[in-house]
Amino acid sequence: MLQSVELQTTPSPTASIVWLHGLGADGYDFVPVVKELEALGAPPARYLFPHAPMRPVTINGGMTMRAWYDILGTELTRREDEAGVRESQGLVEELIAREEQRGIARSRIVLAGFSQGGAITLHTGLRQAAPLAGLLALSTYLPLAASFAAERAAASQNVPILMAHGTQDPIIPMARATESRDALRALGYSVQWQQYPMPHSVCAEEIELIAGFLRAVIP
Repeated sequence: MLQSVELQTTPSPTASIVWLHGLGADGYDFVPVVKELEALGAPPARYLFPHAPMRPVTINGGMTMRAWYDILGTELTRREDEAGVRESQGLVEELIAREEQRGIARSRIVLAGFSQGGAITLHTGLRQAAPLAGLLALSTYLPLAASFAAERAAASQNVPILMAHGTQDPIIPMARATESRDALRALGYSVQWQQYPMPHSVCAEEIELIAGFLRAVIP
């Protein structure tokens, strides 16, 4: 099972937020966000920030780093590391299952992710036979889009989705993100969308939006 950084904002949490980092980062990357979310009234929860596996990343010259899947080229969807994406799906599902074993209902588990982590969030969260509380997909896109319609789980059709993106993102262009948003909406998903004048990052206004989303999906 993936090793994770774990924080609790209450002694006996009844909700969990599994937050996946981006390429080359690790589970510590978004830990500082927890205090900000607390200050903004996010519900009490257990936060899990797992470390992605170490793997060579083709676009970075084969350098080994933490990655949820390999990036084979700058055109993110022309050639995709399907095996890596599906492997990470399984690893994240193990974490979700463990939270259930710890007494957290799936309806109170939020899956969140930034960049690569957001891609795994959308891929995994919408394939669940029993729906999660919500999906946070930040600065990201829908991977393996060609197979999504055939593989998506009907039970997760109504899971709340928040997508946010920077208009100046040089890593995952806005067009790629809006294409994913539109594809999801065309299939009937209710996608809350927000864009900000920022690069491949997270801003204060976005953290405030996330706190509100968490309050809405975790009563």
